[in-house]
Amino acid sequence: MSEIQKISIRFFDDREVRAVWDESGAKWWFSVLDIVGVLNAQDDYAKNRNYWKYLKAKLRRNGNELVSNTNQLKLLASDGKRYLTDVLDNDGVIALAKSFPNNKASRFMEWFTNSDESIDGKSRSKAYALFESSLIDNIEVGTVKGLQQIHAYLFGGLYDFAGQIRTVNIAKAGFQFAMVQYLEQTLKNVERMPEDSFDNIIDKYVEMNVAHPFREGNGRATRIWVDLILKKNLQRCIDWSQVDKRKYLEAMTRSVADPTSIKDLLRSALTDKINDRDTFMKGIDYSYYYEQED
Repeated sequence: MSEIQKISIRFFDDREVRAVWDESGAKWWFSVLDIVGVLNAQDDYAKNRNYWKYLKAKLRRNGNELVSNTNQLKLLASDGKRYLTDVLDNDGVIALAKSFPNNKASRFMEWFTNSDESIDGKSRSKAYALFESSLIDNIEVGTVKGLQQIHAYLFGGLYDFAGQIRTVNIAKAGFQFAMVQYLEQTLKNVERMPEDSFDNIIDKYVEMNVAHPFREGNGRATRIWVDLILKKNLQRCIDWSQVDKRKYLEAMTRSVADPTSIKDLLRSALTDKINDRDTFMKGIDYSYYYEQED
């Protein structure tokens, strides 16, 4: 197997399923223990490991070839270190799920087989590719045009309004985003906001969120946009994998009146790994995870 270059984190019922990409085989390998945890609704690592040990022995006794199709790769753990762990490819994951007796397996398989074919799945793949593309170096940092470039890249071919400023009013959870008749001026005002400090950059990010210039995909595009601003001006970016989903969503809701909590949350997740592939890929996974409905 060639060197694994790309990582991914998928989320099912708010539980992580880690994956790595095999370039030569052109396929993803998924953590067995993560899938065991998902299917058993179990977060305890030791219990998942013991269950997998029991299940492997059972499968071997029954002559199931699943165990022989299992590989071992180093995956990043919560302590920041990489450990060898059992992994399965797409077919192996489905076979594993079928061996579980509970009802969650069928729902998991539906999610697993269809998630990459959804608009979010396809857009996320395009977001991964952004790291490798020359476009990321040509995006206008901190401008409305730059945000449109990001949005067009993420959603081009998926939404007919990709990269286009909305012409309809939109609201979410009772909150009315910038009215269309004021949107053009609002965006000009946001674009002129300073970027000379962390606080000012996050203020600008918050105001762009309030503007919500697109019909869909604002959060995913704007999180990349704010990272580019931080990289250019502070040589920092946000490690989104360190930002809890619920705390982030709650802080963004409060930020309209008081940005203190979102600033505190994002400041604690700042990193100087601005050109690190793993940090970028994890950031994309978490960014799309924030958009999943609970």
